[in-house]
Amino acid sequence: MITSDKTPENSNQRDAKTRSLWQENAQRIATASSEESVTSELFDVVVVGAGITGLTTALLLQEAGLRCVITEAKNPGFGATGGTTSHINTMLDTSYDIIERDFGLDNARLVAAATMESIALIYNNVKKYKIDCDFSFRDGYLFAEDEAEAQSLKEIFAASKRVGVDVEEADHLPIPLSYQSVIVFKNQAQIDPIKYINGLFNAFIAAGGLFIANNKVEETKLEDGVHTLRCTRLNLRARKIVYATHIPPGINILHLRCAPYRSYVLAVQLEEGCPDELVYDMKDPYHYFRSHEMGGKKYLILGGEDHKTGHSEPAESFAALEQYLQKHFRVRSIDYRWSAQFYESADGLPYIGELPSADKGIYTATGFSGNGITWGSFSGLLLKDILLENDSPFSNLFAPARLKPVAGFKEFVRENADVAYRYIADRVKISKLDSVSSLASDSGTVVKYEDKKVAVYKDSGGGIHALDPVCTHAGCIVKWNGTEKSWDCPCHGGRFDIDGKVLTGPPRKDLQKLDIKE
Repeated sequence: MITSDKTPENSNQRDAKTRSLWQENAQRIATASSEESVTSELFDVVVVGAGITGLTTALLLQEAGLRCVITEAKNPGFGATGGTTSHINTMLDTSYDIIERDFGLDNARLVAAATMESIALIYNNVKKYKIDCDFSFRDGYLFAEDEAEAQSLKEIFAASKRVGVDVEEADHLPIPLSYQSVIVFKNQAQIDPIKYINGLFNAFIAAGGLFIANNKVEETKLEDGVHTLRCTRLNLRARKIVYATHIPPGINILHLRCAPYRSYVLAVQLEEGCPDELVYDMKDPYHYFRSHEMGGKKYLILGGEDHKTGHSEPAESFAALEQYLQKHFRVRSIDYRWSAQFYESADGLPYIGELPSADKGIYTATGFSGNGITWGSFSGLLLKDILLENDSPFSNLFAPARLKPVAGFKEFVRENADVAYRYIADRVKISKLDSVSSLASDSGTVVKYEDKKVAVYKDSGGGIHALDPVCTHAGCIVKWNGTEKSWDCPCHGGRFDIDGKVLTGPPRKDLQKLDIKE
């Protein structure tokens, strides 16, 4: 059964105004209404969020015999999954030499084993459920361009070998960039992420799972071992809750241990020489490449120019990415531009398990960095074991309540000092306009207006959308994102549309609308 108050014109929407390559070509998931039994039933598990993590987890639990329902604030793939470039790796953003240094060799081997289990799960799901999502195994090339990078690459190569990852030295690079040294990770993979989660969705429904669209969770309460979820449309009851929402909502210690970042992507057609392999440089932020055929066209997908959410101008990141592209490739056309959000954990590994300082029986998975498809899929495997009370060698390593290594502690202090700075400084650095009429059309800013701080967006018709700029999560001041037409919080990554409605958690409440007049 699938429940929804309304079938949207196009359910493949994202939390952004830019549209990804995957949105344009995915089939819309049909919905039907049948709600009475949903509100009266006591479920084993409510999974909040219908991206890669939520759908993988819900399907595994449903097939294991638990009664599951997914509640989604918007539509499947609305968040990070709809904007990923869907590289599936044993090679991680946090390299194995760093993991080995901070967590020890045995734990580094466990991390490598987790990535291999993730790739195997995705491959087996594609085969088992006959999901047409363009899955293919690809080699992944990591290359150094100078002496310092070459030394780091040697350390990455040696550590990757020690933990059991299939990696080799290479004598070529499949893209026209200069290099000093190259290594290649074997048996990496790629997919169309929206087609893949649509396949998981269909398998979940076929297994007897329930889905509710447009039903945001606003509050939860635990009484006598039962969680009651107060939602925007249909309230739910369950013995356990899984927040598969990229980062858990509300106020939690994980918001202090994870930093929000945005990454930028171009999908382009080249005049010639589009590589089939996955490729990564070692810059900070790094650039990443892959290709994908869709609609009879072959696209080079280039990502990079990451920055903390709300800390830089997205237009500048897109411009830098395009300049990099034009420098190294003969470009026929730039067909798609989009950005997406990810969360970087303090110690480099994701947090998967019971949510600290929350009611018992609430679980989460977050801090995936740039490896969302890999870690989102693995989260389903680990959460299944945890909820079924099966022993797992991974549970302590990825536990959200784990003690941080020294490197993680330093990052924890640095990120939260930045949050504190933003909380104070952004209240001082407010734009001053003589009147709202001086604001350009289709733009926004935070202004001083009659001794009040106001987030103002002027639409293309001259209409004014005014909001209280204080983020409803932890009280930071939001920043205008002119590319995605959103208000982004620079502290914990909350995002709101031009009318103040929540696009991306952790805030649960919308920004307050204000009435201002010239």
